[in-house]
Amino acid sequence: MGHLDQRLIVVISGPGGVGKGTIVARLLDRDPRLWLSRSWTTRARRGGESMEAYHFTNRELFQTQVADGGFLEWVDFLDYMQGTPVPDPPTGHDVVFEIDVNGARQINNQYPEALLIFVDAPSRAHQEERLRGRGDPDEKVMARLEKAAEEVELAHELGCEIVINDDLDRAVIEIEALIEGRRGQPTGC
Repeated sequence: MGHLDQRLIVVISGPGGVGKGTIVARLLDRDPRLWLSRSWTTRARRGGESMEAYHFTNRELFQTQVADGGFLEWVDFLDYMQGTPVPDPPTGHDVVFEIDVNGARQINNQYPEALLIFVDAPSRAHQEERLRGRGDPDEKVMARLEKAAEEVELAHELGCEIVINDDLDRAVIEIEALIEGRRGQPTGC
């Protein structure tokens, strides 16, 4: 994994429905030096979700990738599997991982210099509204809301930078400032 030693590694995590995907898409549009490592998932694509959001696959292919050592981290999360492939970014690009906070912990174990950013909703009511707005069924909404408290606690334990997505433009600018601040520091490698 030495090919990532001289790159900034940015891990963006947070509970379901807080707008991580929207924020990451904006960051990628605004900063050509960022490259997104696309996670694999066995869940079905949501209505309106881009085919580029994930590498959509089935359990059999996912498990083959696990057996081949093709993931930095992976999890059997609720009713589907999701994982972060070993990245191969283009030269001169920093890597962005958009993953859950447990995945962030695993990435941090391998890359302790990674910039960990945890995006949260201004309230659980706001998160619930977003989850319902994207069409999540009641049982998934409730499971994600219950899991959010654990995720927030873990984010604090990891020392994540916490960004509240109460205003999309402000949240993007705040994350850009965190990235630029880290780029200005020596990597220690």
